[in-house]
Amino acid sequence: MAVSPDRSHLISRTAFVSTYAPRRCGIATFTYDLATTVGEREIVALHPSTEPGPYPAEVRHRIRRDIQSDYAYVAHALNDCGVDVVSVQFEPGIWGGDDGSYVLDFIRALRVPMVVTLHSVFAHPTPAQRAILIELVNAAEASVVMSQAAADLLIGVYGVAAGQIDIVPYGVSDLPLIAPDTVKPRLGLQGKAVILSFGLLAPGKGLESVIEAMPAIVAAVPTARYVILGSTSPATAVGSAGEAYRAALEAQAAALGMTEQVKFVDRFVGRVELCTWLEAADVFVAPSPDLDRTVSGTLAYAMGAGKAIVSTPSALASELLADGRGRLVPASASGALATAITDLLLDPELRASMGRLAYEHSRGMVWWEVGRKYRHVFDRAARAAAERPYPHDRKLAVVVA
Repeated sequence: MAVSPDRSHLISRTAFVSTYAPRRCGIATFTYDLATTVGEREIVALHPSTEPGPYPAEVRHRIRRDIQSDYAYVAHALNDCGVDVVSVQFEPGIWGGDDGSYVLDFIRALRVPMVVTLHSVFAHPTPAQRAILIELVNAAEASVVMSQAAADLLIGVYGVAAGQIDIVPYGVSDLPLIAPDTVKPRLGLQGKAVILSFGLLAPGKGLESVIEAMPAIVAAVPTARYVILGSTSPATAVGSAGEAYRAALEAQAAALGMTEQVKFVDRFVGRVELCTWLEAADVFVAPSPDLDRTVSGTLAYAMGAGKAIVSTPSALASELLADGRGRLVPASASGALATAITDLLLDPELRASMGRLAYEHSRGMVWWEVGRKYRHVFDRAARAAAERPYPHDRKLAVVVA
């Protein structure tokens, strides 16, 4: 009988496979923040061949996204480098192959216990998307999602057993509650009623609905300013075409006579500056028309800053903003957006109480708490693998499309 390695100790070393800072990518930022909470770690950085870095010292391995042979090669390297568990961050767009299928080359070669964090769970997957996710989940010792809505999809759409799923929320900075008016002068917004959306700019974010609502908002609150914070997403930035969405939004604001009332901050901001913008905001708005969304870093960050939030009723927002923690409006409904935002701007007590409820709920989302939960999942995964008679065996799903 094979002798299982002794993993009775707590996890001491974790390898994270993901895009990674300084790449301008929400998952890269998430992985950087998560990795810093779990102790000793090393990073496997996923990157396009044309963007090799530079990376910090903890990046020990690199996978060129579109070079299929890199995946098994790096998995074999991890098998031999003494890590206790591998944390795979899965979002199809950051992995090579159709629908991120090269992740399967990686996990099939891996012999270290693996935990997967699912950044997207599609409500209406293609057969290929469904097959990839099922094989990935079945190969993992544990699968982490960031909302109950995502867990429900895994169970109902993909047939995953509830016992295979851990729900750990998106991590946020541990910010104090600060009165926005004390921060606005630092950003040149003193005396303004600030509405904020942030994130990488790309079509499908629904920002045009908020711009369309601005004339009605300004008529009721003349000091209102809508700040759109963020650079164009690298996924859409192909020559001048990458800026087409931003140009369309700017043209829309100009046509409505809202050039002064809609402010574009065209850059990727670091954590400190992002927190400053959040603290200065009176209302955060999340207008995405994608109602199947089950994860949103921007929504999590706004809750962590204690903001009054107006959002479309995505699966995630309906969950996070329940019980008075925010206000939901129909997608692409500029009139409803105008009413909800105006009501909050004109009622500071309502704004403060809604923000406080969101802030209190977000205490379970601060990074030290999220990191503690992940460390528990990683340790459990390593122990479970060690208890098998043949710890390197991995059962892979056979899926018929």
